[in-house]
Amino acid sequence: QVQLVESGGGLVQAGGSLRLSCAASGRTFRNYVMDWFRQAPGKERDFVAAISRSGGSTYYTDSVKGRYTISRDNGKNTVYLQMNSLKPEDTAVYYCAASSRASIYVRTAQYDYWGQGTQVTVSS
Repeated sequence: QVQLVESGGGLVQAGGSLRLSCAASGRTFRNYVMDWFRQAPGKERDFVAAISRSGGSTYYTDSVKGRYTISRDNGKNTVYLQMNSLKPEDTAVYYCAASSRASIYVRTAQYDYWGQGTQVTVSS
C-alpha cells in the first residue's frame, strides 16, 4: 500500500519558480512509475510529466518542456516537480500519481494511487 501526499504549492508571479514534492509511504515506492497531473478550473485533468522507476527516464507534455523538471529520490520516497518560468496558464491543482505500467511513454487509464493535490496559482 502506498499513500501520496503533495506539498509545495502556492502563489507565485509569472516568471517565477516553484518546487512541488510528493511524499510516498510504504516500501514499494521504487516499483512505480510516477506522474504529475494538473487540473485547471473548469478543465479536464491533464498529464504533465512522468518518471521511470529508477529515475533514468522522463517525459513531459509539450506545454511544459524546457520549464519543468520531474525527479525522484527513491531513498526518500519522494517525487519532485521543479517548475520554472511559470505562466498564468500553469495555474491548476497539481496531483501526483503512481502507476504499474511498463512504459512511461504509454498512457494508462488506471492509476494505483493518487495524491490529494496541491494548488498552484500563477499571477500575471
